Order: sequence, then C-alpha cells, then structure tokens
Amino acid sequence: MTALTAVALVCSLKKSPESSSTELLAGQVMDELERHGVGGRVVRVVDYDVRPGVTADEGDGDAWPTLREMIAAADIVLMATPTWVGHMSSVAQRVLERLDAELSETDDAGRPSMVGKVGIAAVVGNEDGAHKIIADLFQALNDIGFTIPAQGGTYWNGQAMGTVDYKDLYQVPESVESTTAAVARNAAHLAGLLRAEAYPPYARESQEA
Repeated sequence: MTALTAVALVCSLKKSPESSSTELLAGQVMDELERHGVGGRVVRVVDYDVRPGVTADEGDGDAWPTLREMIAAADIVLMATPTWVGHMSSVAQRVLERLDAELSETDDAGRPSMVGKVGIAAVVGNEDGAHKIIADLFQALNDIGFTIPAQGGTYWNGQAMGTVDYKDLYQVPESVESTTAAVARNAAHLAGLLRAEAYPPYARESQEA
C-alpha cells in the first residue's frame, strides 16, 4: 500500500513569498502529519488564478484544474485560512465554491469524488471567529463528501484588536501545539481506515423483478 498523502490549501490573501501566519500554521500541521508517515505539500491558493464559478474547469486560463489534481491525489486535505472580519477569507470561500462541483463527479459506485478523503482545518487571526470559521468549513467539507476526524481543527486567536500575528510569536503556545498534534494524529488514523475500507457504493444494486 502506498503512503498516505496530504495537501494544505493555504487561503491567505498574501501571495508568495510574503510571510504568512496561515502558511506557518499549515506547515506545522503538515510537519505533524509527517510524523505519522503522511507526506504532502503546502500550496498557497492565491498564487494560482482560480476563477469564480462552480464547475471543475471555468476555462479561459482557470488554474483550478491544477489544484483539483493535487486534491484528487491526496488522502487528507487541510483548509487553512486567516480570519477576516470574523469570517474565513474570500480565497477559502472560493475554494469551497469550486469544490462544490465534485458532488456531480462520481465514481463507478456512485460516490462523489471527495468521499473517502479526510478534511481538516487551521485558522489564525488576531480577532475572534475561529470557532465559527471551523464550523462553516466542516459543514461545507462534509456536504461535499469529506470525512471530518475527531478534533479536526486547530487555531490561534491573538488579542482582540491587537497587532501581534501568529508568525510574530517567539514560540508556539502549548495549547496550539497539542491541538495541532491531535489534528494530525486523528486525521492520519482516519485516512488509513478509509484507505483500507472504502465507504459502501451509493448506486443502488439492480433488483430482479
């Protein structure tokens, strides 16, 4: 059996190579996943020209198909987003909108293309909102077909109306570190189970009259 893989979709509003707290936390989740034998890559979505829409390919230079291939090849998908005015970033919202197309992409057993993949979340911000963002992400990912592990989200909220970002901290808070470790541990475990035994077919078996 091949090793499990993961892709982190960093939904920062900042293009590379500008430093990003969101990418930092996503990288820490990926490091923890690697401890459990899960390889993968971190992708900053805003570096790609992802067009608005709800299909698998909006044409005219749409870069979503490239990201879609990375997602399709992964067992675990991490959605990482900053907090903006109490909500996920517009980049994260666009990713969810584009993933919605996967409901109509099914396999021979009638399962939507994302069924069998694990979805997890990471949120940073120096304002409140992480719990709501994770709830919104998990609801959307679950609707699309992802399976959410126990304690599948990690986050850091700085002081309200403060100026310190996650990337400015001298060290990772113990609570964030332990939560991030739990996310990776549970996601790797769940992905292994789903790889070993897939969900039942969705298509009804034909019955003889």
